[in-house]
Amino acid sequence: MTSNQPYLLRAFFEWIVDNELTPYIVVDATKPMVEVPQEFVKDGQIVLNISPSACVNFMLDVDGLSFQARFGGQPRRISMPCHAVMAVYARENGAGTVFATEEDMQADPQTSDDDTGAGSAPSAVDEHTSDDGDAPVPPKKGKPNLKVIK
Repeated sequence: MTSNQPYLLRAFFEWIVDNELTPYIVVDATKPMVEVPQEFVKDGQIVLNISPSACVNFMLDVDGLSFQARFGGQPRRISMPCHAVMAVYARENGAGTVFATEEDMQADPQTSDDDTGAGSAPSAVDEHTSDDGDAPVPPKKGKPNLKVIK
């Protein structure tokens, strides 16, 4: 069977947007075919705002995710395969999910058949996102965490 990650990614994206929250994704920028602004990558990861107000020409299908967004006022084309997305969550409350990597799946044979995992949140702490107007950003308190929903 094909990976269920693209389907879950779309479902979580739509759920977050339907609840009028801001969807963010954590991307492994070291994976092949990931095209993101490298100057905003930290520890091999980048956090991106994928809300409809922050990006245009948004496309998410089983092959990958792509859109256009502004970084430092400059328009950029962003694209990546779905397996490069490590997590999707709502900025306001952290609701979302972390996706298990292939290494995680192979290391733990007890893992269920789906492609999601309930691991700890990725280590990305800087939120380098596309310009999204004057949206308020809540103050950071302690380590970021994600609420994993199964």
